[in-house]
Amino acid sequence: MKELEPPDAHFVNAAAGWLELGLPMEAVAELSRVSAGTRSHPDVLALEWEIAARTARWADALEIAGRLLEADHSRPTGWINRSYALHELARTQEAHNTLLDALPRFPSVGVIPYNLACYACQMGRLEEARTWLRQAMEKDGRDAVIERARTDLDLLPIRSELDSM
Repeated sequence: MKELEPPDAHFVNAAAGWLELGLPMEAVAELSRVSAGTRSHPDVLALEWEIAARTARWADALEIAGRLLEADHSRPTGWINRSYALHELARTQEAHNTLLDALPRFPSVGVIPYNLACYACQMGRLEEARTWLRQAMEKDGRDAVIERARTDLDLLPIRSELDSM
């Protein structure tokens, strides 16, 4: 995919900066300055998704993730974002199923088995959740995954087991 060029690249960078500062409406204002022909660029769509997620607009986030997947299937972000939006819309089984499709495409991306662990845990499939969490640890390192899992509400049912994993 072609990289963004100025001035659109500047608008996207400014929007990302506003979002990092916790100011999503300012980020939206910057993104509105992006040229019409650039709005379907994966970098723009990824930032739009982040804004929708931070403002808990999950139906919008799901639609944006779909457009991101159409724009570039080679990025794991679209797959991960789509499943996360589905989960937040209480469509956890669907989130799980769609993310399973991404697993063979991105075998080294640890967030995929991590999120599968979260979804399995929320569906009461604790042994499956443990298996996915171990796979995430193999990819991203045990300590990093455990640190993240300690505060993840989706993994609350197995949180007491983290130190023994």
